[in-house]
Amino acid sequence: MRQLLPGVLTWSWFSEPHGYDFNGTLFVHEAGNLCVDPVPPSDEVLDRLEEQGVAQILITNRNHTRASNQVAEQTGAQVAIHPADAAHAREQGTHIDAALEVGQRVGPFTVIGVPGKSPGEIALHDPARGILVVGDVVIGNPPGALSFLPDRVVDDPAQLRASVRELAELEFDALIVGDGVPILEGAKAKLRELVGS
Repeated sequence: MRQLLPGVLTWSWFSEPHGYDFNGTLFVHEAGNLCVDPVPPSDEVLDRLEEQGVAQILITNRNHTRASNQVAEQTGAQVAIHPADAAHAREQGTHIDAALEVGQRVGPFTVIGVPGKSPGEIALHDPARGILVVGDVVIGNPPGALSFLPDRVVDDPAQLRASVRELAELEFDALIVGDGVPILEGAKAKLRELVGS
């Protein structure tokens, strides 16, 4: 597990078919630590998560349930996802405890709706620290830039692009991605480049 920013820790799992990392992220917060889109952890990472404590696991979309059951069993965390993606997640065998509603506050984050890849995809925005957390709405690939997933794996490509245009209006400097490489400075400009393309 490595530190991206103060109180922001991550670990990765390399996806051979995609050619880039999938990432799980832990946000340390006084009201309870939050784990976003946990990927399969090593024993060392799992021990660290248990030691740090995890209050909630936040799933950004139906395809990012990943290792949430394993992390929840180890840490006792509650698992939350947007209701529109919950049925699919349950069909994949994921235990869901709570709903993530658009506009809801979770720790330092506001839940932002970013439908397109799936109807219930969300992003997490911490305006105080200038951090935006995404799942599949954009990916950090190639490193230092942002891109979209192929249209063939997206429910509604036009809606996805509209969601990204809305994200580009938010105030943030760091973009923590579920897939690929995060951008820790100047991320808003990179997102606007993608929108402009």
